[in-house]
Amino acid sequence: MAFLALGINHKTASVSVREKVAFVPERMVEAQQRFCSETGSHEVAILSTCNRTELYLAHELADPQPLLHWLANYHGVPLNDLSACAYAHPAEHAVQHMMRVACGLDSMVLGEPQILGQMKSAYAVAREAGTVGPMLGRLFQSTFNAAKQVRSSTAIGENPVSVAFAAVSLSRQIFSDLRHSQALLIGAGETITLVARHLHEQGIKRIVVANRTLERARALAEQFGAHAVLLSEIPQELVNSDIVISSTASQLPILGKGMVESALKKRKHRPIFMVDIAVPRDIEPQVGELDDVYLYSVDDLQEVINENLKSRQQAAQAAEELVAQCVADFMQQMRALSAVDVVRSYRERAESLRDEELAKALRALRNGSSAEQALQQLARGLTNKLVHSPSVQLKKLSAAGRQDALTLAQELLALNTPDSLT
Repeated sequence: MAFLALGINHKTASVSVREKVAFVPERMVEAQQRFCSETGSHEVAILSTCNRTELYLAHELADPQPLLHWLANYHGVPLNDLSACAYAHPAEHAVQHMMRVACGLDSMVLGEPQILGQMKSAYAVAREAGTVGPMLGRLFQSTFNAAKQVRSSTAIGENPVSVAFAAVSLSRQIFSDLRHSQALLIGAGETITLVARHLHEQGIKRIVVANRTLERARALAEQFGAHAVLLSEIPQELVNSDIVISSTASQLPILGKGMVESALKKRKHRPIFMVDIAVPRDIEPQVGELDDVYLYSVDDLQEVINENLKSRQQAAQAAEELVAQCVADFMQQMRALSAVDVVRSYRERAESLRDEELAKALRALRNGSSAEQALQQLARGLTNKLVHSPSVQLKKLSAAGRQDALTLAQELLALNTPDSLT
């Protein structure tokens, strides 16, 4: 059984492509079950975030193209468009990729911790779907352990840097003093919570949290003394909002050009800074065409993020070395597990032969043979049967010129070694 990591991310695909292959959380269980049913795969877990959509598999397929074809069909995306930005990491490279992702080494924000939580959620959903078996389960557990080691042994998580932090940093460049500004946060997930925390620490005048469900909006708002509203109330709040940061799982835009244009007129064209962190996007791209609107997507935040990453570069090198060791340890465990099945089969065969010869010896005793005769026959019979199959196979290999196999057999059977003579 081999491993495979297949997908796209912020390095290979633009946000316009990533949003087309993002999975709806409510349909993730069904999607994974359908994937296994339609591709013949036994184990799969899907990770879908604003920066990546990846499939992690334990599979026996040599060609990942049929799997990519399924992904394209599922989302209605032309296969050529997806193939141009997709990657497939097989075997040991898949293990390394998963561990690097979990440690934040493959993130837009180097070392960001949110991805580990997202991977844990992906694993939990795959278990709920029944698409994670022993192989992928072992890989996920080793991946989580690797991430834990990296967090505890390196400084990669210090000096917090995230998409949320970058968004707030950029807002400070446009509004130098946030104490006179109002922020409208759309969504109530982990990213928006981080945004709210950063804005609150900067002393922003007022925060409004808009969400599909008022209960979740209130739960978040209470943490930072904010005001909670429903998504339907966004047009009224938009008029008084200088900063708008959105991150929801909506499949359709929440802010359209007309809504923002109307708000700008009432604001007498006071500028609005907007950051759309969502994939698919929450804010129509056309909004960026309006005067007095500064609209940024997750991809636009990269320059801001880069300025805050210098302190993590040295830690990243240490993290990479730790990951490499964790990959080596995991692969060694997998190789050992492969031997377990062979040893089990060999032992079962030997025990079956033993039982056959023991039964013959007991019959001989009942028929009047002496104990010595029965034991000698048992020893001869068992020895002959144990060495018969290996002897036949070794003769065939020798006739075929497989000297390498004969050398391996000597090592495997401990022949011509000091231990074999004791």
